[in-house]
Amino acid sequence: MPKLPYILHITERRLWEAALERGAYEMSTRGRTLQEEGFIHCSTREQLPAVAGFLYGGYDGPDQLVVLVVDPAKVGAPVRYETAEPGGEEFPHVYGPLPVEAVVDVERWG
Repeated sequence: MPKLPYILHITERRLWEAALERGAYEMSTRGRTLQEEGFIHCSTREQLPAVAGFLYGGYDGPDQLVVLVVDPAKVGAPVRYETAEPGGEEFPHVYGPLPVEAVVDVERWG
């Protein structure tokens, strides 16, 4: 079975630090939880700049932004590549909480 490429999720450092205490990350996207959205929005390395610009362009929050580098093989929940509209670009979505053990690196963004 081929190794799946890592997927990425951009977030605020405080949200990641809170997840470390709980053992799982449960934010879907900026301002929305996994429970509200149904999945956690992620991206590929190539998609990250556009996603970061869309979600955090002009971000002036108190927290530093970080990129969670996720090994899909360690997630333990379905990871599906889906489009927002037919024929659109596919983005990875995680259909469950993200265990902190699945995050293999945390990179500073911006």
